[in-house]
Formats: sequence, C-alpha cells, structure tokens
Amino acid sequence: MRYFLRMTDNTVPVVSAGRRRDIPLAVISVGMAIVVWWPAFTLGAWGLLFFDTLLTLWVASTAAFAFVLFERRPAGRRLWRAFLLLLPSVWLAFSFIDFETTDLFTFMATAFALVVVLVASPLTVWVLARIMWPDFGENSTRRQRWLIVGVVLGIAVTAFLLGLNQEHFLTCDDFIVSGNSEPPGCVKAD
Repeated sequence: MRYFLRMTDNTVPVVSAGRRRDIPLAVISVGMAIVVWWPAFTLGAWGLLFFDTLLTLWVASTAAFAFVLFERRPAGRRLWRAFLLLLPSVWLAFSFIDFETTDLFTFMATAFALVVVLVASPLTVWVLARIMWPDFGENSTRRQRWLIVGVVLGIAVTAFLLGLNQEHFLTCDDFIVSGNSEPPGCVKAD
C-alpha cells in the first residue's frame, strides 16, 4: 500500500493528493455510521425507535430539504432529493393520526417509521455532505460509494445485533446511569 504522508525538506508531513481525496469519503462514512448506530441499537434492545431519534432526524432532514429546494441545480435531481428528505415530515404528519383502531394501521405506522430511519438518516448525511463538498459525488467512484453503503449497513446490522444481545455485555445499571430505561432482558449487576 502506498504511504499517505510524505515529508518535505523541512520534515513537515504533507498529505498526498490521493489521501486528500479519501478524507471526505471517510468523514461521510463515519458520519453516516454515527447516525444509524443508535436507532439500530435501540431497535434491537427495546424493539422500538425512540422519539428523540426520529425528531432529530426530522430537524436535520427539514433543514437539508430547505437548502435543496433553493440550491442552484437542475430541478429534476434536486426535487427527487427534496422528496426523499420529506420522509421524516410525512412520518411526523402521520403520527398525529390515531391509528390505534386496528393493528394493521399500527404495524404500518411502525414500519413507515423504520423506513424513515433506514432511508432518511443516511440520505440526510449524504445530502449534507454534498452541500459541504459539492464535487464529492463527481469525484467518488461507484466502488467508493458502495463501500460507504456497506460500512453503514454493516454498522446498522451490528448495532441491531448488539442491541438484541445487550445482556451479554451490559447491565441494567449501565442503561440507568446513561439515562435510559432498562431494556427487556437486561441483567442486574451482582
């Protein structure tokens, strides 16, 4: 593998051009992973998504939506991204409707909330990354983009499995001290 830093005559490390192109990919990958890990963990540990996670996603998506509407790009691609960024707002609007009358509606509302988190979370980070680095999409290869998707999906699945198996490495006290409620099946400390 090629080295990433080279020394100048004054022995000051300089980041190479190849390394400089990889930095936005790393930042986007880490940002997306941070966004999806907690919802995936809570889904595994408690079997539900917490309202604060969904509302935080709504805030970020709404801010990105407003920017996308007014950015200087062709309308076609811009409107498609704007539509996807509206998913959390659609979820929020549906949450005001009383679906408790039948189990089918409750299931559909829960499934829609899950789709919102799985689709809108990484998409919001992606759009924000494109706002900060406008040429990111043009300079990244398909392989690099699939690598980001793989990393984020891997983190989400791993976090979900960790949530399902939290009793093997966390105690009920760990959840209480962190300000969370005890998930079903947590282990009391000895």
